Amino acid sequence: MSITEQFKNFALLGAEWVMWVLVALSIVSVAIMVERAIFFFGKRPNVSELIDKVRDFLKKKDFGGAREFLSGIKGVSASIAASALVEAEYGTDAVSEAANSARIREKLRLEKNLAYLGTVGNNAPFVGLLGTVIGIIEAFHQLSENTAGGASTVMSGISEALVATAIGLLVAIPAVVAFNTFNRRIKKLLGDADAITHSILSAMEIPAKKKG
Repeated sequence: MSITEQFKNFALLGAEWVMWVLVALSIVSVAIMVERAIFFFGKRPNVSELIDKVRDFLKKKDFGGAREFLSGIKGVSASIAASALVEAEYGTDAVSEAANSARIREKLRLEKNLAYLGTVGNNAPFVGLLGTVIGIIEAFHQLSENTAGGASTVMSGISEALVATAIGLLVAIPAVVAFNTFNRRIKKLLGDADAITHSILSAMEIPAKKKG
């Protein structure tokens, strides 16, 4: 049996299994979207206020007070800043390296499962197209076995096959939108973290205020 005949036999199994694959991909995508939305759009600290308060501590060289203040605040910016200040006693170079290390860890945490959304968004239409092609092959095979049915036999099969393409697009579009939205949010959060890191480095260069 030729490879063409083998694929034809496979195609005659129908395209319904492709649609179920798309449904499964969609369910996982929605679960990731909900989890990431809760994670990204929860309550976050005001970065400008955070920078001002941290700089007040650092102008007095009160590194311990700055770390204690940041430890009680949730968010990417506060987490990276707190990690950076662990090395504050060793100078700005050590703080910068610690901030970079914390930034990498936070970036990996922020990007959790986003690769799945990107993959689904890019490939779900092709999975749907595969279902459509399989459906069309099946429709023409049915026509060859029932020529009396005429064009109506083919049109009915093709219309059902096109449903797979539609489902593929319905799965892909939300995944792409969510992927892009979450990536923009990651850039915003990491940008805020960079801002507070640079603010810490500049504040550490300011001589400590003398008491009295």
